[in-house]
Amino acid sequence: MKTRIPTVLPAVVTAAALLAACSGGTKAGDSGGGGSKTLTLASVDQGSVEGVVKAFEKANPGVKVRYTTSGADQYQQQIRTQLSSGTAPDVMSVWPGNGNPAATYVLAKPGYLRDLSDQPWAAGMPDAIKSVAQYEGKTYNAIFGQNGIGAVYNQQALEKAGLRPPDTWKDLLAFCRAAKAKGTPAFALGNQDNWVTQLVQYALVATTVYGDDRDFDKKMQAGQITFAQSPWSTALDKYLTMEKTGCFQKNPLGTNYEASQGLAATGKTLGIVQGNWVIALLKGKNPKGTFTFKALPATDDPSATIVPAAAGAGYGVNAKAKNKDLALKFVNFVMSPEGMNLFVEKQGGLPSLPDTGYAVDPSLTELSKFIGEDRTVPFMDQLWPNPKVQQTMLSGLQEIFSGQSTPEKLLKEMDTDYKAGS
Repeated sequence: MKTRIPTVLPAVVTAAALLAACSGGTKAGDSGGGGSKTLTLASVDQGSVEGVVKAFEKANPGVKVRYTTSGADQYQQQIRTQLSSGTAPDVMSVWPGNGNPAATYVLAKPGYLRDLSDQPWAAGMPDAIKSVAQYEGKTYNAIFGQNGIGAVYNQQALEKAGLRPPDTWKDLLAFCRAAKAKGTPAFALGNQDNWVTQLVQYALVATTVYGDDRDFDKKMQAGQITFAQSPWSTALDKYLTMEKTGCFQKNPLGTNYEASQGLAATGKTLGIVQGNWVIALLKGKNPKGTFTFKALPATDDPSATIVPAAAGAGYGVNAKAKNKDLALKFVNFVMSPEGMNLFVEKQGGLPSLPDTGYAVDPSLTELSKFIGEDRTVPFMDQLWPNPKVQQTMLSGLQEIFSGQSTPEKLLKEMDTDYKAGS
């Protein structure tokens, strides 16, 4: 994912600002300076990387980090161009697996990333995370956290509406109808940013598809099953049923990610279907608010519910970094208990390595429980053979919401791209 979300974390800056920062310009967070004491960094972790940079600079007197943050869509469009043209920063956000243009496999295969297998933390990564941080057995991605996708509720808004988070599909639709009747839609949906379109779908696919078949991805890879002839169609139908039932605010296609945060943070909706990373951003918009992650149900059996939970975006080192030693020092700081805990605390996530001493935020109690009980599946795109499948899905979901496509057409197009990349 941008997860896609996907994840993925945004505060959009202009392409010009991103390019300038990576090639020597300045931006908020820039500290000037030069030579080997200046590290360049491009990140999608807006709202959390700032504190990590500050702690890194404090631990390394004389070192300055010149950094930018940008939205996932824009970042993914830019970083490959910068790498191929030699204007990329020393360190950059990299997604796990193979799901998008800035994912581990996609950037490691042409040699854009430095092999990090010799770094002290690499061998200790859990197998599930290591598998999507590596390419051909070598580690290229410093993945610091685990994330989940589900419903994040505004507790104060729930109390005002007199409603409780649903744990069955039947109750979810009833919840949406009741919320709409009270004039406060259940969930904010920012589908103007196309990476957001996948999150509700992934939350529903986790249970609908993988609840009965944990080997679904292996069957896809073996050509034994397709998107179109699988419960993916059931999940997509449920997504559209949520839309028709009034689960979302009016005009999701006219609402971007940041605006959707504002709706959920201020109680104009009761919550938002997003990655847990959104919690930190909601708290930023409403420091007095209380936000809680819950699984999004897709059936009427709560014990069968599964959550998409997987490695989040990490950091890679440019193979042609101007400051390789400093770049390695930064990713090792990110993977240290101090750096990792700073990140996951700000993002409302969970550390990727054990024994960091991190106390799980109460808002993530349910996500932590699902991970501990092995009731999770990776973000779907992380195991797809090429980024085109996800891009087709994202644009296709926008087209469905605008009435320009159909679920049947989208799933067939995803199958075509999947087979072409296998």
